[in-house]
Amino acid sequence: MNGTPRICVYGAGSIGCYVGGRLQAAGGIVRFVGRPRLQQELAQHGLHLTDYHGTDLRLPESELHFSTTADAAADAQLVLVTVKSADTAAAGHELAAVLRPDAVVLSLQNGLGNAAALREQLPRHTVLDGMVPFNVLHRGGGAFHQGSEGRLAAARHAALEPVQPLFAAAGLPLELHPDLLPVQWAKLLLNLNNPVNALSNQPLKQELSQRAYRRCVALAQREALRLLHAAGIAPARLTPLPAAWLPSMLELPDKIFRLAANKMLAIDPLARSSM
Repeated sequence: MNGTPRICVYGAGSIGCYVGGRLQAAGGIVRFVGRPRLQQELAQHGLHLTDYHGTDLRLPESELHFSTTADAAADAQLVLVTVKSADTAAAGHELAAVLRPDAVVLSLQNGLGNAAALREQLPRHTVLDGMVPFNVLHRGGGAFHQGSEGRLAAARHAALEPVQPLFAAAGLPLELHPDLLPVQWAKLLLNLNNPVNALSNQPLKQELSQRAYRRCVALAQREALRLLHAAGIAPARLTPLPAAWLPSMLELPDKIFRLAANKMLAIDPLARSSM
């Protein structure tokens, strides 16, 4: 990928619109593929991207290229797959019919096994694991807000090195790891809060400020950590604390937790789990 790469965001929802929009705002050539509902929303409002640092970017509808079919990915050099996990195999099948042979496919999906599912459908393409650690809230009217911190991560591969400067210019540094599996598991440990947050029906910061909710998350994390230990997998460190310490930190009384976990609570008041 020499010069400015042609990028397709396949499955443009909250994460896809936010990441793709930031890349386009930094000078990238981006095509979005998503559902008709979002196509209509962006055609009316354009893209409005904000984050908890105060970033405020707007891309008018006239500058957006949004399609509802896979044909828009035909000339892409880099495809960012951001569909839900259940739609991964179907996305790979659709992309197989249109992708150029040298296209690189990067899965930026939650969960494990998505890149493997894509490789089954795209055996002749370079398909890489990736991860988005932060939360994005779709506020309606074409507005997407990054409410928590974290750096994009991907499996180390020479094909991604040329696009790292673009990601950095977009304010979304792309870190390349020799083994992404421990990073993905560390993200999954944090995502165990998603159902608790959804059931609480509160913003993340408000939910995590209450010990009763945190104890639910701690129970789930302890179970996951036992499974990881049995499997011989050491999760990466995505927070100021090692992963194994997180349950104990979450169980602290509210007042002590707020003092000890200031960095952990560096979350925008608007942020909620997408669940």
